[in-house]
Amino acid sequence: MKIFDYLEKNDFEQLVFCHDKETGLKAIIGIHNTTLGPALGGLRILDYETEEDAIEDVVRLAVGMTYKNAAAGLDLGGGKAVIMGNPAKIKSEALFRVFGRYVESLGGRYITAVDMNSTSADMAHINAETDYVVGLEGKSGNPSPVTAYGVFRGILAAVDEVYGSEDLEGKVVAVQGLGSVGYNLCKLLHEAGAKLYVTDVRKESIERVVEEMGATAVKPDEIYGVECDIFSPCALGAIINDFTIEELKCKIVAGSANNQLADEKHGDMLKEKGILYIPDYVINSGGVINVYEEIRGYDKERAMNKAAAIYDAVKRVIEIAKKEDIPTHRAADKMAEERIASMAKIARVYLKK
Repeated sequence: MKIFDYLEKNDFEQLVFCHDKETGLKAIIGIHNTTLGPALGGLRILDYETEEDAIEDVVRLAVGMTYKNAAAGLDLGGGKAVIMGNPAKIKSEALFRVFGRYVESLGGRYITAVDMNSTSADMAHINAETDYVVGLEGKSGNPSPVTAYGVFRGILAAVDEVYGSEDLEGKVVAVQGLGSVGYNLCKLLHEAGAKLYVTDVRKESIERVVEEMGATAVKPDEIYGVECDIFSPCALGAIINDFTIEELKCKIVAGSANNQLADEKHGDMLKEKGILYIPDYVINSGGVINVYEEIRGYDKERAMNKAAAIYDAVKRVIEIAKKEDIPTHRAADKMAEERIASMAKIARVYLKK
């Protein structure tokens, strides 16, 4: 891999390689774009097969955070960090504190947070060395309820577009994935009168929603073919692909999972099939909105109000898509890119800090 060619292709600002022999730390911090503000993105810990895989992952995720933060109207750029290794074996206070020192050395260009295989307890160790960390216990806390609420608001906007009303009474929603976000989303949908079909790889998660909300359980590989109004993916990415698109029997795809499209062409295919796709990084931005409020001085009501505005962001994406006759995933990119370009203009005005 020619790293600088790869960075140029993605218009990437900075990759930082972090190593510490004593703790075994092998980390990469990616800063994609800081036009709107410091790069915010979580810390992922994964046993990557190769260093190239780790670089590709941190670059892809950081780019995604740039678009998510811009589309959410936040004064944040996009970044991400990965630590290479088996999280069950390498975690230690010392390792996280060394990582925290690397974050501190960037002088605020990157702010870290919880992501795959990292926890609030890990963030506390990082916080011992730097203040450029969010998702700490006693502050913004678990972002899942805010994420779920934002997804719910986005679904309302989509339903209003397709059916001419926000009323969910009697609407059938197939929810894939019943983790913290999926479960909280099901509660909101149930309270709004929707009929739920649900699945998860964990039997106990399915049973919980069936017992509490009267949902109908289906096998994981059957969820795509459920006849429904809304298919809501809240688990893995790349689940909208050549195979699943043929099975979908819905009018709307809207859920919390990241990177739902296996390829950009699948967004085009959904449009051709007459299915309204709500881009994942727009509808699932409640989590980053929540931690952004922690930076400002956390206020839950303010975070929920900001997440409620995801409704307006979804409407804006739909408006752009209809006006320019393009798929919604391209409309979302256009909306984010326009905001970044607009804010880049004020960089010409000198501000002493």
